[in-house]
Amino acid sequence: MARHRSCRPAVPRDARAPRAPLPNGLFVLEKWGTCGGDGGPTMNWKLIPPGGITSSLRLRVGLLLFLLVVVSMAAAALPLLMVGGRLTLPEPLADFAANPAADAIALLCTILFLAGLLGVVIYRQVLGPIRRLALEGAFGGEVTGNEVEVLVGRVRHLLDTMHRTQAQLEESHETLRQTEKLALVGKLAAGVAHSVRNPLTSVKLRLFSLERSLTLDTQQREDFEVIADEIRHLDAIVSNFLEFSRRPKLRMQTVSPSDVVDNTLQLLKHRIESFNVQVQLHRAERLPVVKGDPEQLKEALVNLVLNACEAMGYDGRLDITEERGIINPLGRAVVIRIADSGPGVPIDRRDDIFQPFFSTKEEGTGLGLPIAKSIFEEHGGWLHLHSAPGRGATFVAVLPALKDDSWLRS
Repeated sequence: MARHRSCRPAVPRDARAPRAPLPNGLFVLEKWGTCGGDGGPTMNWKLIPPGGITSSLRLRVGLLLFLLVVVSMAAAALPLLMVGGRLTLPEPLADFAANPAADAIALLCTILFLAGLLGVVIYRQVLGPIRRLALEGAFGGEVTGNEVEVLVGRVRHLLDTMHRTQAQLEESHETLRQTEKLALVGKLAAGVAHSVRNPLTSVKLRLFSLERSLTLDTQQREDFEVIADEIRHLDAIVSNFLEFSRRPKLRMQTVSPSDVVDNTLQLLKHRIESFNVQVQLHRAERLPVVKGDPEQLKEALVNLVLNACEAMGYDGRLDITEERGIINPLGRAVVIRIADSGPGVPIDRRDDIFQPFFSTKEEGTGLGLPIAKSIFEEHGGWLHLHSAPGRGATFVAVLPALKDDSWLRS
């Protein structure tokens, strides 16, 4: 058992030097004295939580720093013993403490410790915030301390952005192909007008004149009817072709979409009855007004309704639903859904349904749906198709509503 010299009572530190707190201000040297005649040091430490330090993290850091001081002094060959609540030096080491070499070793260890502590402080207080600010500036968001998760999230965001950009690029290429096709259609339209329409009109007039002047039996009259129907079909193809290639300029005004729906159904009343189609109009309240050309919008709806009737054939059901809502990126918008009970559109043909001259019907011109789609797009909206084989087709037309109090009055 180590023998200790009797120590003189520790005197207040204030009598010798000012109170010296350790780093972080958690442990304070309250008293010190000398042991025996050799003047060995006696130290009495007291734990004093400084005001304002309430974080358990800082408390743990302070405890760790205190332990580092003790370890540093042990490394400098200055072992400490706890006697009566005081840190003292054993007798064999009291003389060693006065050795200049020991002082040099202790000074070196203290310098190394302070240098390491200074590095930690600089990193946490200076470099750490700078690094976090750099990350926040680079990624446009708040860094929570786990940079790996932040980087993973940002990489995912970049991949999503890349996929969206690729999709937009493919859509742009498709639009470019459509534009090139429409440009070709426009060039052909003038030739078709002069080469086909004028002779076709002459043939149609002469055929009707012969029908009135000749006495025809039943079989001959049926033949005349077939010829007349084919001429009308050709005339419709040419008219739609010219209309699609040379769209008239829009005459924009304030329009009620509900009025356009009513006018369309009134115009096609007899045609709908000829197909024996049951029409159901779902309208909770009249739609807000939009800015548009009422004649062009009516033409688009006529094409959609006729397309549905021809797709269903006889004894079908047509549901027209009016809706309103907030739709990105339009904001306030009106929606008109036209759903039929027909066979639907095959999956492999959905991408072609709005292509010019594409039709699933034997006598279709393939221009009704492209014309309707172009009209809604010229009004700042769009036309989409939702369909499943055997479950009918639903065309969804969307138009931006006027941004004024008419939304509330409607």
